[in-house]
Amino acid sequence: MYFPVAGIEVALWVPPLVALIISFFTSMGGVSGAFLLLPFQMSFLGYTHPSVSATNQVFNIVAIPSGVYRYWKEGRMVWPLTALVVIGTLPGVFIGAVIRVAWLPDARHFKVFAACVLFYIGIRMARDLFKKNQANTSEQRFQELVRNHGTNAGGEPLPAVTAVQVSLKRLSYTFYGERSDVSMIGIASLSFIVGIVGGVYGIGGGSIIAPFFVSVFGLPVYTVAGAALMGTFVTSVAGVVFYQILAPFYPEMSVAPDWLLGFLFGLGGMAGMYLGARCQKFVPAKAIKWLLSAILFFTAVKYIVDFFRV
Repeated sequence: MYFPVAGIEVALWVPPLVALIISFFTSMGGVSGAFLLLPFQMSFLGYTHPSVSATNQVFNIVAIPSGVYRYWKEGRMVWPLTALVVIGTLPGVFIGAVIRVAWLPDARHFKVFAACVLFYIGIRMARDLFKKNQANTSEQRFQELVRNHGTNAGGEPLPAVTAVQVSLKRLSYTFYGERSDVSMIGIASLSFIVGIVGGVYGIGGGSIIAPFFVSVFGLPVYTVAGAALMGTFVTSVAGVVFYQILAPFYPEMSVAPDWLLGFLFGLGGMAGMYLGARCQKFVPAKAIKWLLSAILFFTAVKYIVDFFRV
């Protein structure tokens, strides 16, 4: 099937299948999988126009709600954290979209930027993996409970997140008997920076902010996935709208998203994220991060090599 906006031809079943496989694993860590779909579109499908970033965000819009719904149903959505991520990220997304169109329209230079982003995310993940006691107490106890029983002894639902305190300075909540406390200003500042990078790259920012939540702020991985996905969803909506608005000002370039291609990716991602969110509690986060780190480094090296070949 030919996609005129993207300028590529690909079998109809390929985008949903690829998105399903990627999002199944990445959604367990609060990542939509868009950061891996973009290299797939650029390297394997040959879709290198600036509109690939917007198309990637269409995938997020279609796919993410199923994963968010699953985390919400299981009581692991930290809504104050989600709101803060959205508020901090949105302005950065608009700035990132302008940077992508105005200064990084060339595919060769954009690949260098993408490689830097992928390297950074991969280094963060790898560094965490080499730490001896990566999982905190609540994560270990939660996973042990799931492994042994699946529910509490009395057949009650698994532990949920409980908000303790929300103020202009601090956010605190408990998960399975352990309290987490973070700076509201710190989360907002990080979200703004992530929004800029995500707006340029077309990933929404979940793949960057989720590792930060776990490694820098020390939040339990089982509580940040829903917030990261929801933040990615809202910022992706804003990003797609902004790219669509920018399109008439750059008639010589493909800026607006390829809606059909993004929708096909989104259908596969929808199924993958729901299944991934459902299975997350059964899978050690460490195993998933090892796989993601390997893919990140491989893709980043390939982009750097491609840049110097020209």
